[in-house]
Amino acid sequence: MSVMPVMEPSAARTVLRRRFLMCRPEHFAVTYAINPWMDPARGADAGKAVEQWEALRAAYLGLGHEVSLIDPIEGLPDMVFAANGALVVGGRVYGARFTHPERHAEGPAYAGWLKENGFADVLEAQHTNEGEGDFLTLDHVILAGTGFRTDLAAHQEAQEFLGRPVVTLRLVDPRFYHLDTALFPLGGGNVAYFPGAFSPGSRAVLERLFPDAVLASEEDAAVLGLNAVCDGRNVVINAEAAELIGTLRARGYEPVPVELSELRKAGGGPKCCTLELRS
Repeated sequence: MSVMPVMEPSAARTVLRRRFLMCRPEHFAVTYAINPWMDPARGADAGKAVEQWEALRAAYLGLGHEVSLIDPIEGLPDMVFAANGALVVGGRVYGARFTHPERHAEGPAYAGWLKENGFADVLEAQHTNEGEGDFLTLDHVILAGTGFRTDLAAHQEAQEFLGRPVVTLRLVDPRFYHLDTALFPLGGGNVAYFPGAFSPGSRAVLERLFPDAVLASEEDAAVLGLNAVCDGRNVVINAEAAELIGTLRARGYEPVPVELSELRKAGGGPKCCTLELRS
């Protein structure tokens, strides 16, 4: 006999107004391949990518969040993925140091914008890391991914600089090369994640830390359904992740589906496009 999920009222979920930094994909293209999602022969529709990105930005504004913009730079087609540009916690900025040369210039570009916009305490990282792509901040801990892009030593560097405990999680599936493709914070000390993206030891850590986590299927993970942004109640999420959307709704969240099919051709979704500026 099947058991219906217990509906949790969305009124019990508290919205935290956020400040985000985004970059309009004016120069977006898929001209190289640095992850399994990218196929230069397939390319991408830049005009459609801009339209979809604008809808994402409008969704944030409609929810009452603040969105600041960094100017896109020609020759940096992946600069739209603002989450990779830095980690901002408590007004301090841990700068990004990208793995692939195609993206090296993005780190200084984001650090420069942050310095010019009120974030004076910026650390130029000594170790390879890709910002919020591999660092996800909860109330009392930062979850940090490694295995493909971010060095383990960067976890220690970030912890020392930010003064927040950092928990290491090892990624093992190349499709989920950043932590933010396999897990997102829900607020209230909970997360949603796809277990198959993690090593056995890291799955055990997640099970211990988050016994009430929302678990996503491989099908929903494979459309980057976990590359989502939650403000405590509303979850901005790829529309194709139908089962996950239903689960979140049953748990008392308000899914806000968006369509980012063009940006997914470079391995990005809502979270990839969104850097949170935590003062």
